[in-house]
Amino acid sequence: MAVESASFTPTLKVGDEAPDFTLASATTDGSVTLSEFRGKQNVVLAFFPFAFSATCSAQMPSYEAELDRFRSYDTEVIGVSEDTKHSLAAWAKQIGVTFPLLSDFYPQGKVVDLYGVRHPGGMAERALFVIDKSGKIAWIHVHRPIGETPDNEELFEVLRKLS
Repeated sequence: MAVESASFTPTLKVGDEAPDFTLASATTDGSVTLSEFRGKQNVVLAFFPFAFSATCSAQMPSYEAELDRFRSYDTEVIGVSEDTKHSLAAWAKQIGVTFPLLSDFYPQGKVVDLYGVRHPGGMAERALFVIDKSGKIAWIHVHRPIGETPDNEELFEVLRKLS
């Protein structure tokens, strides 16, 4: 497990069942429920602080650019932030993201808190969870410094081990 912050204490650990949730999607119709992927696909759950910020505007398109590669590992990418659904929809259109971007806006940060990834500044950490097909957490990474874009190759290494 890669957790790169002395001040960050995860509430979840590798091997735990990923907490289920349903959130409104800004890029697909309706909402997305995490448990719908169990038995079907791995999930990369990417928490990010703010739509329209420079780092997030680099991170999310980097996943979009490699969607075929993620899917070759039978994996869905899902982004989660505390931005509103409408804000995320406008941002997704601007940056060309088509995978699910979910709004954890109301009640504010319910899923961020469920996963224990609230930054001391109040927003979501830049945190990645790989959830295997059985619904178990296979990898956790809280990226520090928060203003730098994570390396996708770390995700692909974890996904290679799952396949």
